[in-house]
Amino acid sequence: MNFLDYVASRWQSLLVDSYQHASMVLQCIVLATIVGVLVGVAVYRSPAGAAIATALSSAVLTIPSFALFGLLIPVLGLGVAPSVLTLVLYALLPIVRNTIVGLSTVDQPILDAARGIGMGRFSVLTRIELRLAWPAILAGMRVSTQMLMGIAAIAAYAKGPGLGNLIFSGLGQLGGANALNMAVAGTVGVIILALLLDALFVLIGRLTTSRGIRG
Repeated sequence: MNFLDYVASRWQSLLVDSYQHASMVLQCIVLATIVGVLVGVAVYRSPAGAAIATALSSAVLTIPSFALFGLLIPVLGLGVAPSVLTLVLYALLPIVRNTIVGLSTVDQPILDAARGIGMGRFSVLTRIELRLAWPAILAGMRVSTQMLMGIAAIAAYAKGPGLGNLIFSGLGQLGGANALNMAVAGTVGVIILALLLDALFVLIGRLTTSRGIRG
């Protein structure tokens, strides 16, 4: 069976795997964004705190994904839990770093003007600083999403959902019928999803960022 015939005969299961893969990545990005932005807000005024937060989130990326899954499986078991925690940890660095950079580069005269009209610290943060830092935060989310698309495939090692199961099954059966088709279908699916989600983030950026900030 050639590749196109394989896809045509199994398109429903491929769509389900693709949906699960994209859903897991997007949910992990949302969780990582909440955590990352909160961390960034907490430390961006402190150079030492910003350096520590960036260093800790960077340290996660030095751990091979297989090793991190292997460390979490005895604690969390197999399935969704170790997959989600691993993906969230890997997604933190770009979001934390970009949140800190975005908040730190807001022009001081803008903040002084906001305080001058009576805005409190929380209002300045939520209505001025975070809005101006949004393009940087979104860029961090975009980078993290692209990273997670590939790492999510490795989540099949922990019995996580998504296209990784197809890739692992194909690689484990190399030489057998449709083994190569399975691996290629899973890999191509990950690439297509990565491109679609990247386009989605570009669209979100255009819809949620004013022309003045983009320019």
